[in-house]
Amino acid sequence: MPDLLTILTDLSWPVAICIAWIAGEIGQRLTSLPRISFYGVTGFALAAPQIGVLPPSGAGPILFLADVAFGLILFELGYRINLRWLRTNPWLGAASLAEALATFVAIYLVASAFDTSSMTALMLASLGMSTSPATVVRVINESRSSGQVTERVLHLSALNCVMAVFTFNVIVGFWIFKSSADIGDATLSSLVALLLSGAIGAAFGVAVPALLRALGNLSEDATVGFALAVILLVSVCYAAQLSPVVSTLAFGLTARHRRVAFGQAQRNFGPLGELLTVLLFVFAASTLDWRTVADGITLALALVLVRLLTKTAGVTAFSHLSGISWRKGALTGIGLAPVSVFVILLLEHTRLRGVNLAEELRAMAGVTLLLEVFGPILIQRALVWAKETPVKS
Repeated sequence: MPDLLTILTDLSWPVAICIAWIAGEIGQRLTSLPRISFYGVTGFALAAPQIGVLPPSGAGPILFLADVAFGLILFELGYRINLRWLRTNPWLGAASLAEALATFVAIYLVASAFDTSSMTALMLASLGMSTSPATVVRVINESRSSGQVTERVLHLSALNCVMAVFTFNVIVGFWIFKSSADIGDATLSSLVALLLSGAIGAAFGVAVPALLRALGNLSEDATVGFALAVILLVSVCYAAQLSPVVSTLAFGLTARHRRVAFGQAQRNFGPLGELLTVLLFVFAASTLDWRTVADGITLALALVLVRLLTKTAGVTAFSHLSGISWRKGALTGIGLAPVSVFVILLLEHTRLRGVNLAEELRAMAGVTLLLEVFGPILIQRALVWAKETPVKS
């Protein structure tokens, strides 16, 4: 007979997910703000360093489920990426590269001004380049938005992810070796891992649609088939120490260009996706400790501000060249504000490799918490101001 403490521990995650879901539903109805902001607040409040309902985060089934949830979202993001558009409008890719580089440099300079070590500043800068696809896709689906700003935010967030994964892994590899002579090895290792991750995802993107066609009734069975394939792909990436971010993006991208129907009714992967989304945002916020957040809050506020300014300025600078107005360019930049879930999962996987960066990246905890709550609100407001969503302002 298990004791009371064991029972309460076993119930902690189901109870937390239920509380977060209720908070999201009530909060959204009262304020019209995105549900995921309330999921994040709930996860942070219930975490071990705060109220203590949830046990300390670590490797295990919850992290795996969070990766699966993120993988489902990345698959959907990859499926919505139009490579032909990127080829016919190269200025969109140029805007992505410019805003990412500007953000990297600006965050590095700001972090250095706070007497942060060069290596820590580089890691903060590489993480700051990213945009969280989980928040972007979730808010866009919840808002039922469509238009130029919506599509550009989706495409730029995908490009940001790939650049951030590559840059962060190079810097972490260099930090491990602690020798400039090994920077070439770190870069090559990161590039090879990126290419292998993409290749495995692309292979799934070819094989899974072919299997679904062979089974027949593809339009009815695609959701379950793709969900199972994402679970398997994430497991393969775990075993091979590859990037599930790049693999699942490549999977969705390849599946799109294999002309597989992924209908409107299947967005978010139905009830399964909805449930895992709650878990994902609760998990991400539950990894944060209020003491760590408090220690780095001043730098965190500076990083949030400079990141928002550089991303907005970088995209806006290429607005007319890429075919939109200055106003919509600025709103696209604001829509790139979310970062939290992507950063948390990237750091968790780095920790699994034996590299714990929690102490070095205290400021990132503050950035993550701030944008866990306000990132969804910023992108929602950007979509409303762009008049691409039926949500009332």
